[in-house]
Amino acid sequence: MSKPYTENDLSNILDTDLIWRRKELSDMKAAIKKADQFSKTALLRALVAMSYAHWEGYIRTCANSYFEHLTLRKKSFVELERQIYVNSFLGRLDALHRSRVNLQERCKLINDILDGGAGRFSYLNPTLVDTKSNLNTDVMKDICTICGVDSDHFEQNRTFLDVLLLKRRNVIAHGQQEYIQPDEIDDFVAKILALMSFFRNLLENKVYMKEYAA
Repeated sequence: MSKPYTENDLSNILDTDLIWRRKELSDMKAAIKKADQFSKTALLRALVAMSYAHWEGYIRTCANSYFEHLTLRKKSFVELERQIYVNSFLGRLDALHRSRVNLQERCKLINDILDGGAGRFSYLNPTLVDTKSNLNTDVMKDICTICGVDSDHFEQNRTFLDVLLLKRRNVIAHGQQEYIQPDEIDDFVAKILALMSFFRNLLENKVYMKEYAA
């Protein structure tokens, strides 16, 4: 896969990734509409699981590609918005919270925070963009925070994300009988794709407007 060196590179990567996801969901919808009643029930369940998989996968791709683009810009932390610098310490803070480290290690972390602003942003901890295999509204808001974008739109769609998508997906994943109605599938898939595209647009606009800059 090519790297997002430029704004256009980033757009092309996100376009390519969205195209195959959209086609797979479209193909699944078509299969459901043509299926007999017995097959249709199984396909409706599969559509929910597939929709969630594309939701989680595309959000992760967008966020990781955005940060990769920033690392390829080879800018120092002082040239970037503060959240980028904050992100560089979140993994260590989490490890500090989960373990009993000595005073020297705590002091070292504080000194690194105070002294590290002149460094260059060249690496993103891969655990930072963490969907937790359960990309609900609260997790999405965390991802928006580390990306430095507003999460209000996802909060406004909490019921759809947490109930109509996540709750259904989790029930299906645990082997219980759950599916959506055939007359729901067009709106359901359209909503998923709209939310995926909305997040992509937030990051893409930020890059083109260079809103990541200090």
